[in-house]
Amino acid sequence: MPSVDISSGGVFMGFLSDRLARVKPSPTIAMTTRAAELRAAGRDIIGLSAGEPDFDTPEHIREAAKSAIDQGHTRYTAVDGTPALKRAIAAKFARENGLDYTPSQVTVGSGGKHILYNALVATLNEGDEVIIPAPYWVSYPDMVLLAGGVPVIVECGIGDGFRLTPQALADAITPKTKWLILNSPSNPSGAGYDRAQMQALTEVLLDHPQVWVLSDDIYEHLVFDGFEFVTPAQVEPRLKDRVLTMNGVSKAYAMTGWRIGYGAGPEVLIRAMAKLQSQSTSNPSSISQYAAEAALEGPQDYIADSRAVFQRRRDLVVAGLNACPGIDCPVPQGAFYVYPSIAGLIGRTSAGGARIDSDEAFANALLDEEGVAVVFGAAFGLSPHFRISYATSDEQLHDAMARIRRLCEGCN
Repeated sequence: MPSVDISSGGVFMGFLSDRLARVKPSPTIAMTTRAAELRAAGRDIIGLSAGEPDFDTPEHIREAAKSAIDQGHTRYTAVDGTPALKRAIAAKFARENGLDYTPSQVTVGSGGKHILYNALVATLNEGDEVIIPAPYWVSYPDMVLLAGGVPVIVECGIGDGFRLTPQALADAITPKTKWLILNSPSNPSGAGYDRAQMQALTEVLLDHPQVWVLSDDIYEHLVFDGFEFVTPAQVEPRLKDRVLTMNGVSKAYAMTGWRIGYGAGPEVLIRAMAKLQSQSTSNPSSISQYAAEAALEGPQDYIADSRAVFQRRRDLVVAGLNACPGIDCPVPQGAFYVYPSIAGLIGRTSAGGARIDSDEAFANALLDEEGVAVVFGAAFGLSPHFRISYATSDEQLHDAMARIRRLCEGCN
């Protein structure tokens, strides 16, 4: 049988799905991978590109997982979560958000991204539109594209505090609009919507009953300076029947690798998501579910402790960046990111000879010349900015701020 040369990719180009060609790999993962490769080659690299807490998972959660293994809880569970975990999630929504959900209105997946993906794939038809405020988490538009939808990007610049305004929302809605994705506090900007700002958005949505809200609340507990977190269904109960409230244990409890996300919403949507999950991943890890149950029902003091550390780091990074010529860094309300503007550096040349004609060029120069890995703003839909994750040690952050300042001061 004659051999087939597939080295050029020609055979695969006809074999792979056209849908896959719509999307691109995650830029945050790409930058983190490149930084790891440089570090493995011997370079002194400070990685500020990954959105992952640098703390250990609390001990009582780890112990619950070990106990689950010892008790033999290693078999399949219900497709979208154990009854006990669903009860714990419903109790969390009632306790912390004033939202009344039954366990049948709750779904559990393998991470928050899984919940978002299930919701979009289960509901979008070809041509359905999804409003996504920019800057946005890099996966939102690509997940919409994979599901056959159309991302409608609404720029929310630094002058608006990186927040969607009611008028911009109203202007973006069309008869084809099916979802609004709202992330507060936001990745990448850390911007949060206070109660009045959220109420103003919900008033617009009340006039458009075909629009559902996908509320990504994953950074709910990482808020600073007394900022009060609110979620759309909490602020406007009349919207509750068309809101999917998504959350997870990854950020609040330093459980990124455990891969547990969850959501609550109308039962018809939850059943549709479970149907999809039954034919894809099936149940999340049984051990991780027992750990998540312990996280939600156990001591919560860890959250306040980690929040205090992140607020200190935020202040360190904001002050350090605002001391850099050409950089303007707003103070975020939450999460563990900053999203500074480099408008003052565009058109300049670094000491190493790199022309700073975009935020991607800035990020590459920073990595090549100073060994600091960040993610360029175009990846999040709004330039010229870059994102720093300050989920790392104070020592690393001090060093990184000095390196960034050195690069900026060397530009001419």
